[in-house]
Amino acid sequence: MTPRADVFDSEKRSAVMRAVRSFDTAPERVVRAAVRALGYGRRYRLSSKLPGKPDLVFGSLHKAVFVHGCFWHGHDCARGARQPKDNAAYWRAKIERNRTRDARVLKELKAGRWKTLIVWECETRNLVALSRKLARFLA
Repeated sequence: MTPRADVFDSEKRSAVMRAVRSFDTAPERVVRAAVRALGYGRRYRLSSKLPGKPDLVFGSLHKAVFVHGCFWHGHDCARGARQPKDNAAYWRAKIERNRTRDARVLKELKAGRWKTLIVWECETRNLVALSRKLARFLA
């Protein structure tokens, strides 16, 4: 299979990438809906001063949930394994820096006696498995 050229010029591609949301993403909304369905709807906060800014913080339980995009955080699924053709070296380095930062943040939270859960974007497509994973973590 031959690689396709980008359908956008570099200026348009930059605008598209700038528009990518970092808060209240579709996967985050799916996770919050699952948490509410489990009866934990009023027990979490969306913003926190904890390292790494977890997406959901259950302060009374000392638990934090991160919802990671597969591409942005280098997950080993099909979406996370994709590499942009343009500026490939930049993106490899960027994703590696994200992974290094993620590991550091988890270590800091663990040192502070926080329990953490990472929910990958690809996991939000199976609501039954996602609910089970969240229920085990929050129990």
